[in-house]
Amino acid sequence: MSVGIFDSGLGGLTVLDAVTKRLPDLPVVYFGDNAHAPYGVRDADDIYDLTTAAVQRLFDEGCDLVILACNTASAAALRRMQESWVPRDKRVLGVFVPLIEALTERQWGDNSPPRQVAVQNVALFATPATVSSRAFQRELAFRAIGVDVEAQACGGVVDAIEEGDMILAEALVRSHVDALKRKMPKPEAAVLGCTHYPLMEEIFQDALGPDVEVFSQPRLVADSLADYLERHPDKRGAGDNSKFLTTGDPKRVSGGATRFLRREITFEKA
Repeated sequence: MSVGIFDSGLGGLTVLDAVTKRLPDLPVVYFGDNAHAPYGVRDADDIYDLTTAAVQRLFDEGCDLVILACNTASAAALRRMQESWVPRDKRVLGVFVPLIEALTERQWGDNSPPRQVAVQNVALFATPATVSSRAFQRELAFRAIGVDVEAQACGGVVDAIEEGDMILAEALVRSHVDALKRKMPKPEAAVLGCTHYPLMEEIFQDALGPDVEVFSQPRLVADSLADYLERHPDKRGAGDNSKFLTTGDPKRVSGGATRFLRREITFEKA
């Protein structure tokens, strides 16, 4: 049986890697919409159309549960999909909620009213589309009050990582952290709101300083998925093999993914 993991490009592989380590016997179908990446500079309707097409492809593969391992898709498309598009027998989950639950120290499924939390000043690093959607702030408001969020759109970082130019990626990260700190000099916590950014987590931490707690998504999403499947075992889906699908050039994407995860990954055409 298989679970679907979707991303616009390679970033979701950080989630896939964490999921396979947490749930080694779980077959996963990974779908990368590399032909249309990056999503972070697209408008909401375009993101919605591309995301629903990708998720439908994963449904067709036998996945009853799909994780949007893409913050931009989670921010711009997920709520609309859940309200009007996702079939009753399927589930599509995003990557924001597990992160916010960790930030606010709330348990999975805690539906109590929002309350004061320890962290009051949070830096959010994300793509331009995620920042403009304000989805992180909206989800946070369901669980916490009195938290000041300063968002920094990190233009160029995803492109640099996808191209394997880590020197440029590091320079861009440090520049974006400097820009954020001019607006919020002393953040208590930082949220890496893009699944590409865990590859740069050490750089974010170094630029922010040791007193800032950095929250990254892959492990948190993997733990939440394990908890969800324990409570909803029927959502493991009908497939029994893992596979990697892409709308891009399979050879090129396979090379990038192998470099990305430092183990051989072979994509096939979606």
